Amino acid sequence: MLLYIVTYDIPSDRRRRRVANLLEGYGRRVQWSVFECVLPSHLFTELKKRLKGRVNLEEDSIRFYVVSGHTIGQVEVWGGVPVTELPGSTIV
Repeated sequence: MLLYIVTYDIPSDRRRRRVANLLEGYGRRVQWSVFECVLPSHLFTELKKRLKGRVNLEEDSIRFYVVSGHTIGQVEVWGGVPVTELPGSTIV
């Protein structure tokens, strides 16, 4: 499993709400348009497929960042909730 950070910029309230609702089923909201999702690769593929049907890529922007267990300790958080931990990992 890996930590996927999903960010989006979607001007349409309806599409933005639909994307956020979908992402809540896969991860944890850490900022208004940022989710952290700890997923096996097959669920990440499923998430992307489902997201594709909810966005208009001519107007919307979605970014996916992959954070491995090797680099998760390098994530720096100021305020808010701590970084989502990978199963079996320790964050110092």
